[in-house]
Amino acid sequence: MVPFGGWDMPVQYTGIIQEHLSTRSHAGLFDVSHMGEIFVTGSREDVLALLEKTTCNLISNMEIGQVQYNAVLNETGGLVDDITIYKFSDEKYMICSNASNYPAVTAHLQKYASGTCKVEDKSATYHQIALQGPNANAIFESYLGKDLSSLLYYHFIELDFKGETYLISRTGYTGEDGFEIYTSVPVGVQLWKDLLQIGKPFGLIPVGLGARDTLRLEAKYPLYGHELNSEWSPIESGIGFIVKEKSIPYFGYERIQNDKKNSPKKRVVGIILQEPGVLRENFSIFSSDGKEIGKTTSGTHSPSRKESLGLAILDLAYTPNNTEIFVEIRGSKKKAIVYTSPFIKGSVRNKSTSK
Repeated sequence: MVPFGGWDMPVQYTGIIQEHLSTRSHAGLFDVSHMGEIFVTGSREDVLALLEKTTCNLISNMEIGQVQYNAVLNETGGLVDDITIYKFSDEKYMICSNASNYPAVTAHLQKYASGTCKVEDKSATYHQIALQGPNANAIFESYLGKDLSSLLYYHFIELDFKGETYLISRTGYTGEDGFEIYTSVPVGVQLWKDLLQIGKPFGLIPVGLGARDTLRLEAKYPLYGHELNSEWSPIESGIGFIVKEKSIPYFGYERIQNDKKNSPKKRVVGIILQEPGVLRENFSIFSSDGKEIGKTTSGTHSPSRKESLGLAILDLAYTPNNTEIFVEIRGSKKKAIVYTSPFIKGSVRNKSTSK
C-alpha cells in the first residue's frame, strides 16, 4: 500500500506483470473510489456557459447518455485536470476527475459559475469500480443478468438493481473493453467482492496501481502530473484531438488554437527504447548530433510488448514517426525511436466510439 492523492492504494495484489497480462487477456478489477464526482446543474444556458468556457472539447453537441473525454483549463490555457463528462440532461452533468485534482476542479468551476449554475462535489458519497478486459462484458452481464451489448463505448446508463441505482459507463483507462461502475459506498464494497467471485471462471483478478500505470502507458493515455500539467496546453500534452473551435471562447483560446493550427514548439509523443534498459520519467533526451531536445514524462517495461516504452515531450522537429533519438539512462545514451502508432490494439477498439 502506498499514499496516492490522499488515499492509501494497493500497488499490487499478486504481481504487476500477472495483473497486467490478465487484464489484457481476460479481465482485471480496479478499485478507483479515489476518483472525484462533481455535479454541475442549472439552466441549459448557465451550465453551457460555464462548461464551454472552462473546457476545450465541445459540450453543446453532447447527447444525453454520452460520456466525453475533456480537459478543464486554467486561465492561461494549461490544465487543471483531464476529465470525463457525463450528460444526464441539458440541466445536469457529472464530471469524473482525478483524486488529487477534484478539489481544485470543484473550486475552479465554482469560481466561474453564474446564474442558476451550481457546482457540487459529491465524491464522498460515491464508490467507483473499473472492470476491464476482453471478458469484462461477459462478467458484468452474468452479474446483472442483463444484456449490455447496446451500451456503446463512451456512453452510460442508470440501472436500478437490487434496490440501488447503478451508474454504468462503457469507459476505462486500459485500452480494453470494460466498465466504470458508480454506486453508493456500501454497495460498491459488496460489488467488489461479488464481481471477484463471479469473475473467477472468466480469469478476473484484482489490479493495483502498478499495472494500472503500465496498462495506461501501453494505451498511450496521459496522466496528470506526467504528460498533463498546469503549464502545457492540450496540444503540447498530446491530447489535441479534444480541442475544438467554439463560439464561447475558453480560457487560453487564442494560444491553444494557435498551437493547433500552427503546431506548438514541443509535443508529447510515444517512444520505444531500442537498446537494453528501462525508461522512467524525467530522463533527458538528445538528438543524434547531441542536442538536448526533451525529456521523458513516463516510462515502463511493457509486459505485452516485452520492451521498454514511454511518453516524452520533444521539440516538434523530432516528433515524426521513427525519428531516431537518444535517452540518457544512468549516464549512458540509449538509442530509441519515436513511435506515433498505438503501442497495443486492445479490445476497446472493437467497440463503437463517440468522441
